Amino acid sequence: MTDLTKQIFSISNVREFEQTSLAIFKHQAKNCQVYKAYISNLRINPEDITSSSQIPFLPISFFKTHEVLSATDTTEIVFSSSGTTGMVQSRHLVTDVKVYEQSFNTAFEQFYGKIENTCLLALLPSYLERDGSSLIYMVDALLKQSKHPDSGYFLHNHDDLYKRLQKLQEANQKTILIGVTYALLDFIEQHKLHFPNLIVMETGGMKGKRKEMVREELHQLLQGGFGVNTIHSEYGMTELLSQAYSSGIGIFNCPPWMKIYLRDTNDPLSLAPNNRTGGINVIDLANINSCSFIATQDLGRLFPDGSFEVLGRFDNADIRGCNLLVG
Repeated sequence: MTDLTKQIFSISNVREFEQTSLAIFKHQAKNCQVYKAYISNLRINPEDITSSSQIPFLPISFFKTHEVLSATDTTEIVFSSSGTTGMVQSRHLVTDVKVYEQSFNTAFEQFYGKIENTCLLALLPSYLERDGSSLIYMVDALLKQSKHPDSGYFLHNHDDLYKRLQKLQEANQKTILIGVTYALLDFIEQHKLHFPNLIVMETGGMKGKRKEMVREELHQLLQGGFGVNTIHSEYGMTELLSQAYSSGIGIFNCPPWMKIYLRDTNDPLSLAPNNRTGGINVIDLANINSCSFIATQDLGRLFPDGSFEVLGRFDNADIRGCNLLVG
């Protein structure tokens, strides 16, 4: 599958995306046992699939109950989701971590330029305080590549972060602050900045630390606290080896090897019509060794240019069609 992996990161148009998607689908329909069984239960013949829009999407919950693998190689690393005690965690078994590294490095550079001359600050306490975070793996790697001496992690030391940001502002240094949402809010309750060129990227989620907020309210607070015009966001998860990025107003764009479809909320095997809210289905071709076709538990809206907005999550009671595979 080496040639196919190279193909993923050289995709430059719709035709190449379609060809690579169908090749990976045929491979995974044959070699990923849980996906193969799921497709069989749907009574779908993989040979009948001729477009990426026809590909069946595996409910994301199977990452909690099964080993989702389409490669026979030894697992190099296991990424796991955060969760409160007693909750079943998603586990993403990664047989070739270099694919993940190529995915996040290529996408990050595409959206933000080369990291070497950027100062990267990370305020990710809840991620740092547990093992198995794919986000921390990515940030670790980006921090190593950043040549700026002030790049680094901050846990709860907000005074140090404030001083660092003031220094970087005075030096007119290109700076990205990536933070878990509740920690960014905690920071601006203590400190106010006016750093218009700062890129503030929130990774979503209150992790049970604060009441959830609508995006508009959250971004307004963060814009005021950091003195910036827009708030960037990252859309990623344990079960995906790629991320989409938003440079403002919650509209996300995918790298060329990732695509969003929306499924009908009442019929999970049908795609939602345009301009309607639907469940977010993700094609992530970087998941070549697990499953590239994932039905998430997020609700969203899709735009004609392929960008998308995340509107919230399904209530568990609303997730239909996920019980087609038992055992």
